[in-house]
Amino acid sequence: MLHKNEMSNIGKMIILESCILFVPLLVIPFFLDEVNQIWKFLLPAILSIGFGFLICHKKKKLSSYRLVVFSWCYGFILAAIPFWLSGNLNPVQALFESVSGFTTTGLSVLNVEKLPHIYLFYRGFLQYVGGLGFVMMMLLFIQEKDAVTLYQAEGHSDKLMPTIGKTVKVIILMYGFFLIVGTLLYSIFGMPIFDSLVHSMCALSTGGFSNRLESIGYYHSLPVEWITIFLMLIGTTNFSLLLLLFRKRFKDFFKSSEIRFLFGIILISVPLMTLFLMQNGNTFGQNSELAFFNAFSALSTTGYSTCMYDQWPETALAIMIILMIIGGGIGSTAGGIKLGRVCKLMKNLIWNIKKKIIPDRMVTLMYYCKGKEKELLDKKQVEEASTYAQTYLIFFIIGSIALTFFSGSTLLEGSFEFASSLGTVGLSIGITNNNTSCICLLIEIIGMILGRLEIFVLIQAIYKDNSFCNTL
Repeated sequence: MLHKNEMSNIGKMIILESCILFVPLLVIPFFLDEVNQIWKFLLPAILSIGFGFLICHKKKKLSSYRLVVFSWCYGFILAAIPFWLSGNLNPVQALFESVSGFTTTGLSVLNVEKLPHIYLFYRGFLQYVGGLGFVMMMLLFIQEKDAVTLYQAEGHSDKLMPTIGKTVKVIILMYGFFLIVGTLLYSIFGMPIFDSLVHSMCALSTGGFSNRLESIGYYHSLPVEWITIFLMLIGTTNFSLLLLLFRKRFKDFFKSSEIRFLFGIILISVPLMTLFLMQNGNTFGQNSELAFFNAFSALSTTGYSTCMYDQWPETALAIMIILMIIGGGIGSTAGGIKLGRVCKLMKNLIWNIKKKIIPDRMVTLMYYCKGKEKELLDKKQVEEASTYAQTYLIFFIIGSIALTFFSGSTLLEGSFEFASSLGTVGLSIGITNNNTSCICLLIEIIGMILGRLEIFVLIQAIYKDNSFCNTL
């Protein structure tokens, strides 16, 4: 439980989230013809700040999990208002765009080619902030005791520095550095500076919003694709492993079980996808390029694409679904079950098979390497990974069937789209657009929120410190 400053923290969070709406106004001096858009951001921001100051004076007990969920839900609603005020979206579509942004999913119902620059920047900035997390940003302003509780409640497991405050500062500095690097690299290889900034924010956050309907494929540039892959790799990598890179401890970085598992999956999936894509009649080089970029985009849960998927063979789409379900690194901006959990489950599977075929007197141990440290993989860790994976797959099956039913699509198409929603990926097979029904959008919204908050945060927010549950 948080103590006497709990409601004060809620007020601070509301004010912080309100300030997000001021940032897109920085675009106006460069695009003066969009000055009439200012009030659509200014009005909700000012009203929300006033509400935040009122809440700061209230006192009420609230569990850390509930504070995290409240922060995200309030952020979703507040960020949807400018989209709704634009006049192009109904309330459900506006909420969908907001949730897709903050959860770093990247599915969209907007025609980005006709969207004002302020909204294009706004969408990218939502993903950048959502990748870091509301609570992580707030931890710069609250006490250390509360910070530890909130940091863990939002799903972060590693404390990189002696204090949470210093940890947050290091993470924000790392992402700021890579944002500058990505923007410069994109610009050097021909991408307009505005597009470079937006794509860097979205690639780092494994979000996938683009200023172009064809996504990265619009630029027809191999260097742009490789820069995007580099930024996606940074975004999908555990924060603690990124710190090893910053400290030039490359050996420890590549010793990580999670990183080795990531490259192992890519080495298996890309050749298979290339083989399956040969049915489309392209050359081996073209298919391998398509397979590598899109497989990495799916596994990192970024959602950038270089092609449309409606003509892809079902076998290639099936691999994409598997990659989206697996997802990126634990403690990163990515979604999915997460590489670390799947890696532990695979190690446990191999260990159980070995037990069946080796003599009983031989002892085998499982280890999981986090980079700089190697730990024994125990039963508790396997159970945690197994429980989460099973729960995730149950929601995936239910959501896929529901989306298939209400959208009238095939089961493969419904599974692809919901895997993209639940994994916060953003790749679409065509189901999600401005004509998609509200019920389908709501199903995807639920999937995106479950995927970003990792399911059990929501469950704990509902049942944590619940007096009725404590009596059971």
